[in-house]
This record gives sequence, C-alpha cells and structure tokens, in this order.
Amino acid sequence: MPKAPRIPDIARLAGVSTATVDRVLNGRAGVRAGTVQRVMRAAAELEYLPATAGAEDGGAPGPAAAPRPMRLSFLLPAGNNRFIRMLGDMVHYSQEHWTPFNVRCRTEFIESFNPHELAAALRRHGERADGIALMALEHPAVREAVSELVAAGVPVVTLISDLSNSGRTAYLGLDNRAAGRTAGYLIGRFIGQRPAKVALIAGSRSYRAHEEREAGFLHVLSEMFEQIEVVGLREGHDDSEQNYLQARSLLEQHPALAGIYNIGGASDGVARALKDAGRDQKVVFIGHGLTPDTRALLIDGSMDAVITQSPQAALASAVRIFVNVREGRAPLSGVESTRSQVIFRENLP
Repeated sequence: MPKAPRIPDIARLAGVSTATVDRVLNGRAGVRAGTVQRVMRAAAELEYLPATAGAEDGGAPGPAAAPRPMRLSFLLPAGNNRFIRMLGDMVHYSQEHWTPFNVRCRTEFIESFNPHELAAALRRHGERADGIALMALEHPAVREAVSELVAAGVPVVTLISDLSNSGRTAYLGLDNRAAGRTAGYLIGRFIGQRPAKVALIAGSRSYRAHEEREAGFLHVLSEMFEQIEVVGLREGHDDSEQNYLQARSLLEQHPALAGIYNIGGASDGVARALKDAGRDQKVVFIGHGLTPDTRALLIDGSMDAVITQSPQAALASAVRIFVNVREGRAPLSGVESTRSQVIFRENLP
C-alpha cells in the first residue's frame, strides 16, 4: 500500500522547510500569505488534508483566515538600567494600543550580560511566540539561537543593540556609531581647545551598541580633538553601584579628569560619584536615555547632555515590523528610521 504523505513530502512539493509547513498546518502566524497558499495546495494535492475551501480558492484554512492574536515576546536585560525598564514596562501598559494590530505583547527580563540565559530564553519563547524582539548580546550562543528561530519561521527583531551574522528580521535602534561620535563631539566642544583627559564607562562591550558607541567616540576625538586624551574605559554593567565605584576610581586616579561619557545606563551612579568628589559642576558628563533620573541630573547640572530615543516609537515600530511579516510585506515597510535626540537642560521636553 502507498505510504501516507508526511510533512517532509508537503515541504518538498511546496518548496519550503518542514518548520514552515508545521506552522501553516497549525495555523500559526509569521508565514507569508503566498507561502500559506502553496503549502495548503500541496497538502490538498497529496491528500494530507481534504481540499478545503481555503485551499481551493487560494486562501488559507480557518485559523489563518481569522487568526488569533499574534503573540510577541520582548526579551530585555534585567537590572537597574531605567531606560530599559521603562521600555519593558511600556510593553505591558500599552496593551490597548496593540489591539487594532491583533497582537499580544509580553516582556521578560533576562539576567543581564548572560548570553546563555538569553539563548535559553529565546528557545523557550520560540516554542510559543509568533515573534521575538530582544536586546541582543554579541555572542555565538545568542547568534545560534536566533538563527534557529529564523529557520523555524519565527521572526526576530533586535532592539537598541544589533547582532551580526544572525539572519534576524530587522534591527530597530540608533546608529550607535553616530551616537558615539555625537557624544565625542559634544565633550570636545564643551571642553574646548585645552589639553584634557576624559574617560568612558560602558555597560559591557558584549553589547554591539556599546562597542560601536565607543568606536565612534574615539574616532571623532582623534579626528577633531587631538588635545583630548582618553585615559580609560571601564565596564559598569549598567549598575548604579558599579558605575559609582568605577567613576570614583577614575576621579581618584585622574584628579584633573575633564569629561566622562557613560555609554550605557545607570548614569545616576556616575553623577553620585561626581557629587561626592565635588566635581559635578566641573566634569563634562554625557550619557544616554532620557528617564526621570537623567532628567533630574540635567536640571541640577550634574549631566550636560543626554542622547536618547523614544521608547514609545521603538515599541510601535517593532509591532509594525511583526505585522508586516505576518501580512507578507517587507519588514521595514512604513517603519521610520530611529531618530536620536540630544537633550540639554534648556530643551527638556
């Protein structure tokens, strides 16, 4: 007797992967409409499924024609980076805004700077989510997990920090090299033409965003402000207490330090060290992410400028990307490029 057709047979006839066939037959989102049609025609031709109305008329079966809400997961680093925390909270508080898009969003905060925890979370969420957005760590374990999800038909969007050679669907965030150049230009102009020493504090170079900001910062100083010497880069893991200790150490080691660029979050720790040393109105301090904390630091003069982006716009763009994928459009169709803003005390929104 002839063998009953199997999913690999449908995949060969439709010219798609077995994972894509599985997603279509189970009514899961994230597959282009044309691909759904091919899979259903192949399944009907092989008599794997009866030739339903959806397959005969070129449409999709019941679950695809009237899809359940698209399930989206946002994986963000845990810790006291207040901009990241604010971004994650907005996913929860903005559920009513996603209703017209027929999506449901959830956030999970992952142990910061742990690529294996992030990779495990990606695989865990990939089993039930129709799309995943994450702040990526540049690590082979994370890259492999993302590649597996993409191969299985789960679209992946990187937020704030990108991931190289991963096959992710889209990156949503600043041009981080340009952001670093902006910070270097601001510090150079604030300090002026006198010889001076400046330092950098990063969350971690494991974030491609932080590495690119550092590169842009150093490049613009070497181009335009050769009189400024960079005396060190410390990692504070976006933790207020660690940033405090790193900044305090830099100020003790270099009493005449003229500037600090905080590449990541937790700028309140750096500001506290400056205040304790009586240097908060003397050292040029540039950071990232407009939050209630950095807003207060701009007002009291501890910080000179904050380079930021809109978390609301980032979330809306992420949802739009996933909806585009679901509906068969180019991922970035109708999605505006992320815009950076430089906020000073005098132009606080």
